Amino acid sequence: MTEHQAIGQLRDWLNTQIIGQENLINRLLIALLANGHLLVEGAPGLAKTKAIKTLSDAVEGSFQRIQFTPDLLPGDVTGSDIYRPETGSFDFQQGPIFHNLLLADEINRAPAKVQSALLEAMAEGQVSVGGNTYRLPELFLVMATQNPLEQEGTYPLPEAQLDRFLMHVNVGYPDAAAELSILRAVRAEDQGEQSTPPEISQHSLFAARRQILSLHMAEPVEQYLVQLVVASRAPGQLDAELAEWIDVGASPRATIALDRCARAYAWLNGRDFVSPDDVQAIAHDVLRHRLILSFNAEADGVAKDTAVDRLLSVVPVA
Repeated sequence: MTEHQAIGQLRDWLNTQIIGQENLINRLLIALLANGHLLVEGAPGLAKTKAIKTLSDAVEGSFQRIQFTPDLLPGDVTGSDIYRPETGSFDFQQGPIFHNLLLADEINRAPAKVQSALLEAMAEGQVSVGGNTYRLPELFLVMATQNPLEQEGTYPLPEAQLDRFLMHVNVGYPDAAAELSILRAVRAEDQGEQSTPPEISQHSLFAARRQILSLHMAEPVEQYLVQLVVASRAPGQLDAELAEWIDVGASPRATIALDRCARAYAWLNGRDFVSPDDVQAIAHDVLRHRLILSFNAEADGVAKDTAVDRLLSVVPVA
């Protein structure tokens, strides 16, 4: 079985387990294949936790969940040096971050120091404790969640730290048909009916990543994704209203993320080349957390997705 067939089988199985959230599953797989991290925002009960937990059942590696709370300390995430009186020395006790798949549940409920510890590890692939540096596993994916309904007692992530996430995915409610399927699936699960997950090795995942990096991307497509990012920084050159909406555009990390995600999206859909359609398909998830809107735009109720829509409409396709 090829890597593409194995990942396709995994996606099909996930869709039978996480009903009505096809977009979340696709973005989770893209993050896994593009070697990035995911910020997921949605109301409680929309299978955010279940999605990554179910993925961990099929992927070779370990899974850990951290429930972020206001009393959490950085050492509770990264680990800390523990004094051993019998030897008179300190030994490093690894924290929950030393796993392959990590769920950072309600990340905006933890204070800034804890958020910074996690986000530094995401960016550097390592943690530093007591003057020593410890590498994280090669396969390392963080899915952080935020609840948009309750803002009391939360610590919003700064824009500079949001930029560390490959994508920011909004999760909505399933439709009535999906809700009925969820009801029946849970009932069957309670009765002991379970399907066997496919097994995906880390070797297969790394091979798929190499294939994705070798996908053909024509220079006009490269120019197109670069122009999308550049236009977000100087929107007045293309559209006067867009210039009133956007205060700060996307960083070079957005260009890299667009490239990686468009490649993964094309590969998942069975193509060996990247088209402008692939860039447009993932543009909202890559850009929505990287744009800072003006006060007037927020006062007028302009959403970041609306600004991305306008960007896509005014930047000419390659």
